Amino acid sequence: MLVKTARLTESGDFARATKSGTRYTTANFVGYLYINTDSIAPARAGLIISKAVGGSVARHRLARKIRHCIQNNYTKLPQGTLLVIRGLNNSASADCATEISELIEKLNIKTNERAKNK
Repeated sequence: MLVKTARLTESGDFARATKSGTRYTTANFVGYLYINTDSIAPARAGLIISKAVGGSVARHRLARKIRHCIQNNYTKLPQGTLLVIRGLNNSASADCATEISELIEKLNIKTNERAKNK
């Protein structure tokens, strides 16, 4: 479980990450990473799990798996980062650990490249 300071809870933060952040897609997940360079706040993460994934039990099971994977990769996120992971409809049977760590790694690389080009 992520500590309270590491969770995204406000809809404005979700909107900022999904609309203005860097996006990377895998077969089962879409990740959004927004880096606020002015902020010294810790990185925060949130989830969006569609009802297309399945019923309530399937969605909550997937959310627990994703949170566990985020917790293992949390130290890779820079300060001031907003990370949102969207679970797609076929993600309930996915191997979350490798895919989420790949997703976070690729988002960091893509964001760093984007910052260098500005």
